[in-house]
Amino acid sequence: MLSPRAPAPIPSRRPLPSISAPSPSPGRFSNSNSIGFFSRAEEKRGRISWTRSAAMATDSCSAALTKLAPLEAILFDIDGTLCDSDPIHFCAFRELLQQIGFNDGVPITEEFYSANISGGHNDDLARSLFPDMDHDKAMQFMDDKEAMFRKLAPGQLKAVDGLHDLCKWIEGHNLKRAAVTNAPRANAELMLSLLGLSDFFPVLVIGSECDRAKPFPDPYLKALQLIGASPDHTFIFEDSASGIRAGVAAGVPVVGLTTRNPGKVLSDAGASLLIKDFQDPKLLSVLEEVKPATANGKV
Repeated sequence: MLSPRAPAPIPSRRPLPSISAPSPSPGRFSNSNSIGFFSRAEEKRGRISWTRSAAMATDSCSAALTKLAPLEAILFDIDGTLCDSDPIHFCAFRELLQQIGFNDGVPITEEFYSANISGGHNDDLARSLFPDMDHDKAMQFMDDKEAMFRKLAPGQLKAVDGLHDLCKWIEGHNLKRAAVTNAPRANAELMLSLLGLSDFFPVLVIGSECDRAKPFPDPYLKALQLIGASPDHTFIFEDSASGIRAGVAAGVPVVGLTTRNPGKVLSDAGASLLIKDFQDPKLLSVLEEVKPATANGKV
């Protein structure tokens, strides 16, 4: 039997929703290049009331973002940022760890997953979860887990609310962009395909294909280089402390999505702004302030 690592205490969090819940339809795209299209669409759906006070309700730390104007590029993590994939990863880990007798066969909890697994790079996870196991064998477990994730994802993966509207806005303003992830390339390409974003990102940077993966800055520095963007006019969307630390170390402000991880954890890691999803009024206000001077190639 394998001995588990003791779960680190973390703040109380809401339970994971069932991963079998049907995915909502992606938001409709608008032809408008104004950030106002988010508010109009959301008012129609009754989800937010777009008032001037709500639009300006940004965190004090968001000042680091407004200094980026005119915005040149946005970099995105994938897992937990573009899509709510953690429930799928959790179920895959829980099932396979139980099969090999981890924790004496007692299923891992969401708290254990959040504290010890979520956001980690597979090579590091193999060493921390299985310190007494041959590393090649431990990595084979990780490969099996990723294969299970790819099997489950097509029926379960869903975009974070507001993602498709945001992508349309980015295209309308000709912003440079890249996806930057610690996920294996096969997983990353599958998720982008399922989200309909394979053609949206001209650059996909994989942590394991860099000298160092997140939380080191290497993946984000590589992305900036490949798309020819300045960190002075770029920001990052991330959902994990590891990813936020990587972005901060690269000298780029980071917007943290509280998809699964507690806001305090993300703030402590250095996030400049916390948002619930891509429809959050705080984000929309910041985008209005930093939007580039061009739209559809016209000044």
